[in-house]
Amino acid sequence: MLRALRRRWNAYKYRFVPWLALNLRRKRRTLRYVPESSQDKIISDEDVFETLLKTFKALFINDLSRQAHILALLPEIKCKYLGLLTVEQKQSTVNSHNHQSQRVLSPEEVLFNTLGFSITRDQSSLVSAGTGVFVTKGFVPKGTVVSMYPGTVYRKHEPIFFQSLGNPFIFRCIDGILIDGNDKGISRSVYRSCSRRDRLGPFQMSDESWLTAALQNPLAVGQYVNNCSHEKAANVCYQEFDVPEYFPVELKQYLPNIVYSHDIESHLRCVVLVTLRDIKQGEELFSNYYTVVN
Repeated sequence: MLRALRRRWNAYKYRFVPWLALNLRRKRRTLRYVPESSQDKIISDEDVFETLLKTFKALFINDLSRQAHILALLPEIKCKYLGLLTVEQKQSTVNSHNHQSQRVLSPEEVLFNTLGFSITRDQSSLVSAGTGVFVTKGFVPKGTVVSMYPGTVYRKHEPIFFQSLGNPFIFRCIDGILIDGNDKGISRSVYRSCSRRDRLGPFQMSDESWLTAALQNPLAVGQYVNNCSHEKAANVCYQEFDVPEYFPVELKQYLPNIVYSHDIESHLRCVVLVTLRDIKQGEELFSNYYTVVN
């Protein structure tokens, strides 16, 4: 029982304000310092946008036969993606130009073919840390979007008390916006409810698959990236990204975030994890849980 309590405390203490106040100065290596909030970006928003667009397009093309209901409503989109699919087929061993006969890859394979790496959840190399995230294949250069932090997005005034109880997966942005990345309990139900509320006919405005073991967006595992330690330095950091209005509607089905309040007009907040150095196959991802703005 004591062991179970200690495990829960180790997961929760980073959300307990009195513990933070007493321990931050003693854990300076696990902190990340930026001069001001506007400089809390390793790469530009344009680079984040292009990476997500490239990855989501590849996922969409790979699963084109399942997108028939969307393509039927957007004929111009259908022509565009069928053209891209033809290019993909020319580079593969598939000789048929009929997209229904294409070999469907796993999302992890699509990620590897698109960005040159794949990641997965597994037992962390840190003692008592539970699940971690590893680069299972390929190579990740410095300054690359390597993962996304999924979950329901809450603004400062919105209710999150019950969802936060015993929840180690709540991420706080610099401006006070919260993202609940818990895939269990009340948090899971809230996300699913909000996601289905915002669906527009055949168009999904968010990805629910991160709540399951069968991910459609293989990047959506960022909530399981563990905090760095004195032995394991951070190799990724969090970067906030607001999804622009012109983000393709057919690709929003891969965004692993949804706003809690539907009636507030604002950009969807996402958080991506960006590499601080080159990361090789087999390495675990570690982040700084805290960014101190001077």
